[in-house]
Amino acid sequence: MAAVEPLGPELRAALEQTPVAALSGQLRARGLHHMTIDGVRRLRPGERLVGSAKTLRYLPLREDLFDAHGGGMNAQKAAFDSVEPGEVIVIEARGEAGSGTLGDILALRARARGAAGIVTDGGVRDWDAVSAAGIPVYAAGPHPAVLGRKHVPWEADVTIGCGGTAVQPGDVIVGDADGVIVLPRGIAEEVVAAALEKEREDAWIAARVGEGASLDGLFPMSPAWRARFEAEASRAPR
Repeated sequence: MAAVEPLGPELRAALEQTPVAALSGQLRARGLHHMTIDGVRRLRPGERLVGSAKTLRYLPLREDLFDAHGGGMNAQKAAFDSVEPGEVIVIEARGEAGSGTLGDILALRARARGAAGIVTDGGVRDWDAVSAAGIPVYAAGPHPAVLGRKHVPWEADVTIGCGGTAVQPGDVIVGDADGVIVLPRGIAEEVVAAALEKEREDAWIAARVGEGASLDGLFPMSPAWRARFEAEASRAPR
């Protein structure tokens, strides 16, 4: 497949300061209602995740297929060994958390390769060690079992389903305390710009509420409130 274009520094910087909730609102405004990777949580509080997707797919365990595809330099190991700087490894594990889908050695390899993070809708073994590996990870939860209890590592760099949403190689992945969201690469700049503008608007509304203003006519803004907001915004430094 064609090489995935890395995120530019300006887009990455904008994404780093944009809440996932704000991005979700802008995607929904554009008719994209199923873009969150559900059922995952971050291993370490306070971490953000921004990068482009490198996908990895597991099949349900079938012993003969695991015998053929589970050993050696399988799809799992190859994906972690070839991830590029700034990419996020996104794993389809079908929401099956009854087995690990990665452990500390793979997390360390991804960090050494410069990966931006890992997202799996399955389990993680070596939870504490993966948490300490120095790379953002979102997962369904901990589990001590190895991959072969539930999964066959099957293929990488294809369209997958993770946490209830479709993810394509090169999609933009953003994670924070609210969860993980997927942005189609072609509209990422437009979405983040609109999200940041809406954040400025919401911050202004929050300040007025903090001053004692009623929500009536303010949230959402009436023409009079919007005129005041726009007048003040035009005088404020950007």
